[in-house]
Amino acid sequence: MERVVLHVDLDQFIVAVELLRHPELRGRPVLVGGSGDPTQRGVVAGASYEARAAGVRSGTPLRTAASRCPEAVFLPADNETYLAASADVMSALRDLGGLLEVAGWDEAFMLVDTEDAEQTARVVQQQVRERTALACSVGIGDNKLRAKIASGFAKPAGVFRLEMANWVEVMAELPTDALWGVGAKTAKKLAARGIATVGDLARTKMADLAGEFGPNIGPWLVALAHGYDSTPVTEEPEEARSHGREVTFQRDLRDVEEMRAEVRRLSHVVAADLAVEDKVARRVVVKVRDSSFATHTHGVSLPSPTRDADALERAARTALDRFPLNRPVRLLGVRAELPRAKR
Repeated sequence: MERVVLHVDLDQFIVAVELLRHPELRGRPVLVGGSGDPTQRGVVAGASYEARAAGVRSGTPLRTAASRCPEAVFLPADNETYLAASADVMSALRDLGGLLEVAGWDEAFMLVDTEDAEQTARVVQQQVRERTALACSVGIGDNKLRAKIASGFAKPAGVFRLEMANWVEVMAELPTDALWGVGAKTAKKLAARGIATVGDLARTKMADLAGEFGPNIGPWLVALAHGYDSTPVTEEPEEARSHGREVTFQRDLRDVEEMRAEVRRLSHVVAADLAVEDKVARRVVVKVRDSSFATHTHGVSLPSPTRDADALERAARTALDRFPLNRPVRLLGVRAELPRAKR
């Protein structure tokens, strides 16, 4: 008997849910997002594997997606349906026993004791398919980091095991952004230091990175390269650190007063969201994306934690005034950051 972590990752989840309703679209490039009209502004929420082969991913602007994949079928996003499908999947996983940590609407970690981890992973896949008609990939690891990375190697609808014994063999020659938690910006900074692969990073002294990345992040990056992760699988839901709303305009805003009016509206919506959740904000952040797709943020700390709409609006207006606003604006967002949880 061994204890392992499974990372269950639903394959092309949003598209897969849509294909249950539109089976005639199987095998075709399908993109889900916005109103389903690629002539309007919005971004891709889900892309089929056929569409991904054309270079379209989640987050790609709809118009860009249409130019890269002109033969794609566009469908409107239906979040309520996806949430319902996700709930069915998580219910199916809970019925299998073990400890379940829901990590998102299309992924979860499971801590299980098993005599055959690969067979258990296949049982998980069968349970999900029988209950929901959806396919999933399962990564097996001796911690959450390795299980998460393993599920990427398992796609689509496969099983892959990554643990200490095969970590170097599998990971050493891969680029650093193959590590869960290392994004493109961090990978670029590492590359500038001559650290291009996971193996390079693993051979780096922790102290060498502490100066640029900080005394916590620097050593953590090196630990990641060795596959270390002490984060437990837990059934406790992760507390949201912020509540935010944003809007992409169908026509660019050029009038500053229009921008201020939109920030006021978003601030009041965020305040209502906080009231529903019985939360307060400690800081308000405004996000601006201009017509060149450059995205920037400015934040303002509140005198004391609050969910008062007028207080949030004042802080958001102050943050907005810190932008030059000399370009047309295509997106505005307001985010309320919550007080840090006491430990």
